[in-house]
Amino acid sequence: MLISLQALRALAAWMVVCHHFMQIFFDFHPSGPIGQFFTDRGAVGVDIFFVISGLVIYLSTLDKDMPGGRFMLNRVIRIVPAYWLYTLLMGLMLVCLGQWMPHSAVDLPHFILSLLFIPAENPGGYGLYPTLNVGWTLNYEMLFYLLFSLVFSLPRRHRPLVLGAALFAIGEVLGRYGVVSRFYQNNIMYEFLLGVGIGMLYRRGWIATGFWMPLALIVASVLTLYHLNASDRLLNWGVPSAIIVLGCVAMEPYFKGSRILKTLGDCSYSVYLVHVLVLYVGWLLSEHWHLNPYVTFAVCVPVIALISWGSYVWIETRLYRRMKGWADQRLEAAAPATISRQKY
Repeated sequence: MLISLQALRALAAWMVVCHHFMQIFFDFHPSGPIGQFFTDRGAVGVDIFFVISGLVIYLSTLDKDMPGGRFMLNRVIRIVPAYWLYTLLMGLMLVCLGQWMPHSAVDLPHFILSLLFIPAENPGGYGLYPTLNVGWTLNYEMLFYLLFSLVFSLPRRHRPLVLGAALFAIGEVLGRYGVVSRFYQNNIMYEFLLGVGIGMLYRRGWIATGFWMPLALIVASVLTLYHLNASDRLLNWGVPSAIIVLGCVAMEPYFKGSRILKTLGDCSYSVYLVHVLVLYVGWLLSEHWHLNPYVTFAVCVPVIALISWGSYVWIETRLYRRMKGWADQRLEAAAPATISRQKY
């Protein structure tokens, strides 16, 4: 992956961390301008994630000849283990400590639906959120991966158009008529297409590298995000996020070779999953011991970083390689048998 995107992924993840810090510790009632910024705009990290996801999935599969099922299997192996682990830990936390956690509850049917990436009303009564509440974004991610896997049989030049038509049909037709959950009526899911569009531009060499012009675009987009709310998520936050991603791609020569930025980007998925658990523990301790919220957060940050690094190394890398190797062996073993039956 481009190092500029790794840096942006890390920044987006930690923006979400700060956003949830303001939610958990202050119930979105900040006391200063910085807190107000993360309260109102920290969630834009999700929009940046979605754009990057569309870009990365498009570029990473463009020159690979694989069945759609194999692509989907790889994504499941990559996404599911860590998500299931931290969903289980959140479920256990809610069972053991739920009486002290506001608006938090868990029951078995909803827990199972959460593991299966099926949107459902949270037992806590605050919306269509899974047990690990940040997992709502993964429901959109898995839909995008599923639809992307289904267009693999089409010529490459037709895939973005068909993918866009499928997302539109789900959001604007099936969602509106109640065939699928109203969860999919949110136009945030079209932000994946913005990433695909940037990937097409990058692939064709239409993104000129530079520094000052891309930087100016990024600054203008940040100012736009600062002044616009999420009333129209795609237009107000999605498009500026896409321009930020585009600007970072254009500035890639200035990021290239940074191992620190690569490592931070590598850990961003685990940061996203882990941080709510750590923040809730920090909040419970701060309430019990009457600790300063900002001092508690200062302790939570390195804890999140350390756990995320371990999660990336042991779950996202080593476990992923073992599971992928096992899947490769099974598929290779099944292929000759399939061919033999066909010949017979």
